[in-house]
Amino acid sequence: MTFESAPAIVAVTLVTLATLTIGTWGLRFSRTTSDFYVASRSVRPGLNASAIGGEYLSAASFLGVAGLVFTSGAEMLWYPIGWTAGYLVLLTLVAAPLRRSGAYTLPDFAEERLASTGVRRLCSLLVVSIGWLYLLPQLQGAGLTLELVADAPRWVGPVLVGTVVLVSVFSGGMRSITFVQAFQYWLKLTALLVPVGVLVAVWANDGAPRADLSQAWSLPIGTDTTTGLYATYSLIAATFLGTMGLPHVGVRFYTNPDGRAARRTTLVVLALLGVFYLLPPILGLLGRVYAATPASADTLVLELPRLMVPGWAGDALTGLVCAGAFAAFLSTSSGLAIAVSGVLSQDVVVPLLRRRGSRFGGVAAFRIASLVAVIVPVIGALLTPSVGVARGVALAFALAAATFCPLLLLGIWWRRLTAYGAATGLVTGLVTTGSAVVFTISGSRTGTWADVALTQPALWAVPLSFAVMIVVSLASAAHVPAHTTRLLVRLHSPEPVTEPAVSAMKAALQER
Repeated sequence: MTFESAPAIVAVTLVTLATLTIGTWGLRFSRTTSDFYVASRSVRPGLNASAIGGEYLSAASFLGVAGLVFTSGAEMLWYPIGWTAGYLVLLTLVAAPLRRSGAYTLPDFAEERLASTGVRRLCSLLVVSIGWLYLLPQLQGAGLTLELVADAPRWVGPVLVGTVVLVSVFSGGMRSITFVQAFQYWLKLTALLVPVGVLVAVWANDGAPRADLSQAWSLPIGTDTTTGLYATYSLIAATFLGTMGLPHVGVRFYTNPDGRAARRTTLVVLALLGVFYLLPPILGLLGRVYAATPASADTLVLELPRLMVPGWAGDALTGLVCAGAFAAFLSTSSGLAIAVSGVLSQDVVVPLLRRRGSRFGGVAAFRIASLVAVIVPVIGALLTPSVGVARGVALAFALAAATFCPLLLLGIWWRRLTAYGAATGLVTGLVTTGSAVVFTISGSRTGTWADVALTQPALWAVPLSFAVMIVVSLASAAHVPAHTTRLLVRLHSPEPVTEPAVSAMKAALQER
């Protein structure tokens, strides 16, 4: 360990110890299955919003945005805009009805809405696929960070993050992780806010030098004259519509006491994200002034403090940034692990245990599932090449936008959705965006329209999935579940409505 790397190593150690301490402390409050899955639906809006901010602000937000703004310019600002605006769509169309469904997971909601175990299994596959795809850049980013600041082998980061996440999830489930993620949001905000303040002061003291910005860098759309506009709109579609389909975001709304609390939570999340996303673009712009060529776009945030502030002060700022980055890896990975563990537990582990005659279930099944949920992506992070944290997350958003977005919007707002339509639309979204993921990870590039359409598939994949769901549902109209009207009344009835009034409304609608 060198003197320069000491602050970063100390910072990572402290974040790790704090995460483990808070996570295991939460074990005191986690006793029931409901505690592990949804914190017994008792998390208040302020705490829940901080926890959502903690898990949502991933490596892509903390490291990727500044690096992309540095390398590609103003068009990359659509990433933070889209990631924040996605919660506005969630607030207006999904949050309260999803909470009123009473489900634990997205597959629970799908089965209740469509009365189909087949659709449930398909949703479970998608939750696991999106969760693991989203986990890969978190784990790879951890390896990149520790390699840069501590000269550690690339495999140390994924293994360390996976171990800490597994201990936290295994110990207390959702209730424990809620406290961890709320703490980590404020740590991440501090870990960017303080360096940004110091570095802006250094820039001002240097005479406020201007960056050499080309016209192409300043444009808010893609610079390629033939495909740039398409790529920009596709990115907007993925980030605006993909948020509601992310499994670790959806499961958070099941932890609120009621639909009104879910809406309040979403409103506070918008404010927390808005404050945070003001900071990375500033670092990207400062990088245009002070950083010639960072080791990679994803390391700019880690390198900039030492470039601008020499000596121990720069090392201390680097340590603080490293603490925030590591908190980003841990918090997002924890949320994804919880979501994937819940689905694997309900749909894989519990059925297998029951088939073998075992009496274990509930908490024990959740803990078994958490092992698989964490170990598989850790192995994947060690074996697959990195595509950049922000772009890797964008692929997960595109997959979520083309699958769960149509299912949730149509399932909540359109009575005529059927299991056949939902299943066909989900498969369409999975095949189209899944092909794009494989193409992107393979690293092959041609520069043609087909290349751009596959690396940014949301603009055509999302409308296609919607269209397939609607057309197939209309063709199978006789298979609309009998309980659809009653369920939709429950999803859209405000909490102050009394139970007798709800019952009367249901009876009146049934008579019609």
